[in-house]
Amino acid sequence: MQEGSTSPPRLRFLRYVQGQTSAECGQKNFARHAQNQEKIIIIYSHINMSNRHLARSIAMQALFEWDFRDKSSEIGKVLNRDLEEFGPGLDETEFAKKIMQGVIDNMKEIDALIEKYAPQWPIDQITVIDRNILRMGIYELKFNSEEVPPKVAINEAIELAKNFGGPSSGRFVNGVLGAIYKDIPQAKE
Repeated sequence: MQEGSTSPPRLRFLRYVQGQTSAECGQKNFARHAQNQEKIIIIYSHINMSNRHLARSIAMQALFEWDFRDKSSEIGKVLNRDLEEFGPGLDETEFAKKIMQGVIDNMKEIDALIEKYAPQWPIDQITVIDRNILRMGIYELKFNSEEVPPKVAINEAIELAKNFGGPSSGRFVNGVLGAIYKDIPQAKE
C-alpha cells in the first residue's frame, strides 16, 4: 500500500476497473500493469473472490460475537457494525447478510448435522469460532450450493478456520465438512 493511502490496494484497483483513472486510485504506474483486457478481467474476478472471502470473514465475526454473548445481542446490528468497520466499500454486503441469516434460519438443522458428523464433540464443547465456521460451511454446503460450489464452501471454511481458529481447527473443519460433503447426493461433480 502506498504511503498516505487509506484504502487497501484491491479497493483502489476495483475503483480503477469501475472507470476511475489510475491517478484517482492513487497508483501512478498502475496503467502499465493492466495494459491488456485479459489481465483486467482475471484480476477483477480475483477481486470478487477476495470480496466474498472478506464478506465470509465479517459474517463469521458477527456470528462469533452473537454466539459468544449467548445470542443475546441483535445480530443484524452486530453485522452492520462489523461491515462498516472491517469492510468499508465492500460490494458483497448482501452476501454476508445472506450467510448470516441463512445460518440463523437453519441453525437447528445445522447443529444437528454437526452433532451427527462430530459425535465426540457436543456443540457446547466446540470452540465458538470453530462452531460458527462449521455453521457457515454447512449452510453453504446444504442450503446455498446453487450459489457457492461445495468445494469452494469447504475450502473457504478451512481458510477461515486456519486464520481465526486454533492449530487443529483447519483439520477439524475439513473432517466434518468433508464427511458431510460425501453424504450429499449431488456431490458427484
